[in-house]
Amino acid sequence: MDWLNYHHLYYFWVVAKEGSIVAASKKLRLAHPTISGQIRRLEEVLGEKLFAHSGRNLVLTEAGRVALRYAEAIFTLGGEFLDTIKGRASGERPLRLVVGVADVLPPSLVRRFLEPALRSAQPVRLVCRADKSVVEFIAEMAVHTVDLVIADGPAGPNPVRVFNHLLGECGTTFFAAPKLAAATRRKFPRSLDGTPFLLPGAPSAVRRALDQWFESQDIHPRIVAEFDDSALMKDFGRQGMGVFAAPTVIEAEVMLDHGVRVVGRAEAIRQQFYAISSERKIRHPSVVAIFEAARQEIFATK
Repeated sequence: MDWLNYHHLYYFWVVAKEGSIVAASKKLRLAHPTISGQIRRLEEVLGEKLFAHSGRNLVLTEAGRVALRYAEAIFTLGGEFLDTIKGRASGERPLRLVVGVADVLPPSLVRRFLEPALRSAQPVRLVCRADKSVVEFIAEMAVHTVDLVIADGPAGPNPVRVFNHLLGECGTTFFAAPKLAAATRRKFPRSLDGTPFLLPGAPSAVRRALDQWFESQDIHPRIVAEFDDSALMKDFGRQGMGVFAAPTVIEAEVMLDHGVRVVGRAEAIRQQFYAISSERKIRHPSVVAIFEAARQEIFATK
């Protein structure tokens, strides 16, 4: 079995973060040849070059970028481990909660989901990420760099063992800038036929639900743009570029924040929201707070 020398990996990590061996040697208080030798030994073990020269600068190779990603996870977790152990003794340090968020989700709804974590009895430092796909976030659960994923649908078959927890569901509201809303409200939903429309990106659950609903209603809107970023979609909608859809549960916030009006509602287009975790039974106090607030406040039956 191959063993990784974590001293070698640590020196690589510092060089990558500092940008040069000179800067790393000052931080580590070690001579240049010592650091260079440690990195060479790591490269020999891995069988890959981690740095390449670009003029006088060092740049990461593809293998180096992969190594940096794992080094970040390893040493961040190590620091968190020490903080957690010491924090339990002193009661001062907050727990860290890393949440991966599907970028198709409306930011205002994500905020409502996560706010209760910051109000829980035990202090928490929330790290909210939207830089990867749901599948990639789930993969990171295997190495414990992500604690929870908020998504617009359950996780499908996956090599990583995860559990889907339904936060809630609601219908769909259609919005537009005031002038366009006034022109399309009266004969909704038939008025959407041929109307400029802004759609979420194709891989999302809400996009599939919208496509199916349009087909079932024999409605053919004129698609002018597609967005993975829901906030950008709403900004285009605010400028009158087209009608867009959002969860009914945030209807009031969408109108207030973006200056748009309701065109119509479709309860048949159900939007579901899931928290995906590696635990069947949630134990993290901040995640428990998220679940309780979602079910008792955000999606409470009135």
